[in-house]
Amino acid sequence: MHEFETLIERGSPDDFLFRQLDPARLPRHLAIIMDGNGRWAKRRGQARIAGHPAGVEAVRTTVENCARLGIPTLTLYAFSSENWRRPRLEVTMLMRLLQECLRREVPLLNRHGVRLRFIGRLEALSAEIRKALDYAVTMTADNHRMTLNVALNYGGRAEIVDALRAVAREFKVRGRSLDTLTEEDVARHLYTESDPDLLIRTSGEMRLSNFLLWQMAYTEIFVTDTLWPDFNRTHLLEALVAYQRRSRRFGGVETVGVPVPALA
Repeated sequence: MHEFETLIERGSPDDFLFRQLDPARLPRHLAIIMDGNGRWAKRRGQARIAGHPAGVEAVRTTVENCARLGIPTLTLYAFSSENWRRPRLEVTMLMRLLQECLRREVPLLNRHGVRLRFIGRLEALSAEIRKALDYAVTMTADNHRMTLNVALNYGGRAEIVDALRAVAREFKVRGRSLDTLTEEDVARHLYTESDPDLLIRTSGEMRLSNFLLWQMAYTEIFVTDTLWPDFNRTHLLEALVAYQRRSRRFGGVETVGVPVPALA
């Protein structure tokens, strides 16, 4: 937390928000639906695709801030299995931008101790893209400060199907009956290693958009009208403060943690 605090101007809005945070109660796993790139560009009289490079800047600052705060896992929804329906030019540009970012950002990830992983049906991507993904994963594999999951060609329902197929194969080998199937069996074969504590969705949309459907059972949700390219450190801190002001019951009556006082 000290590294993060040194970057904040004393007496600024970010300083006010930061001082309300309890370092021991930060989310262990933060997920973000990065929405609004196209609308951000259109509001500026630009083509939709112009919003994606601006969105990359928001990704960079968010990853850096989460690493400095000490959040162990960050999962970003980058490209859904439904996004292939977008105009071909936009999809091509997104894949090209992804490759460029991987080449450019690996040193930054290593500097912040971030291990990069990709989740989704990656086998459907081109060989060129998969090679770029493998390179970035390999180059960051020894980092342990934070794990960054990037959901690519991802769908929540498809993930559950893949997990069930893996369970069926495992049970066949072990001679187990599907009647003995447990939630733990399914969870063990999901793409992520943990469930998000907090989901942030930008652009004001009130839906999960087929993202981490199994893992979101008890995730706290924070929605902001801010479009993704405009998402900055202040917005991140606002979401974290709001998260810590909630009581998480997980279906029970006992609260978890101590609520943070409301803003003055």
